Amino acid sequence: MDLSLPQLISVAILPLILAITMRESAHAWVAKWCGDKTAYLMGKATLNPLIHIDWIGTVAVPLFSIVLAAMGGLPPFVFGWAKPVPIDFRNLRSRRRDQALVALSGPVANLIMACLWGLIVRLGLHLGGEASLAAFLQLIGGYGIMINVVLAALHLLPLPPLDGATILAAVLPRDLAIAYNRLAPYGFWLALLLMVTGILQRIVFPLATLLRSLVHAVVGV
Repeated sequence: MDLSLPQLISVAILPLILAITMRESAHAWVAKWCGDKTAYLMGKATLNPLIHIDWIGTVAVPLFSIVLAAMGGLPPFVFGWAKPVPIDFRNLRSRRRDQALVALSGPVANLIMACLWGLIVRLGLHLGGEASLAAFLQLIGGYGIMINVVLAALHLLPLPPLDGATILAAVLPRDLAIAYNRLAPYGFWLALLLMVTGILQRIVFPLATLLRSLVHAVVGV
């Protein structure tokens, strides 16, 4: 279905905000489970989007990236961020292991949410016909799946400040991890450069397609 720009934004905005805020809430909950209650005590372990939204990183930049992809005839590509969840790594019971678990919780949360959107698609298919509600559920559910698998795939890349970089640093030998972490101040700009040039999309989309196939298999759509 071809959507106008306002229609695209209206369909994508809810899955987008929930996708970004749920991953941040997951970071806070897993950090608490691993011994650091900093984010939990600050009220970050919540699905309330208003706690996590950064109006530039959570709304403007992701919507711009989705619109840019749509104008190029590509699947939705999501690049954005929420307000950072504060983690005091000194409180973690096993710093390197738990640091990786906290980071991994973000992509896992997105895959769980993608499955929930898949159930929305199933509901729409169950209603069937050309009913406006059925069509809307299938449409918003489809975008919910795509946005979440793209975010999961993106954050699995070993590029600071993405979750994949934290996971990689946690499993590298200590000396290599220290050297690797020196890339952190430049990671955002490198990711932005890769996105603008289209290289990032060519890396992320194959993994996102694989994850979407997995989600479809799990929920049966």
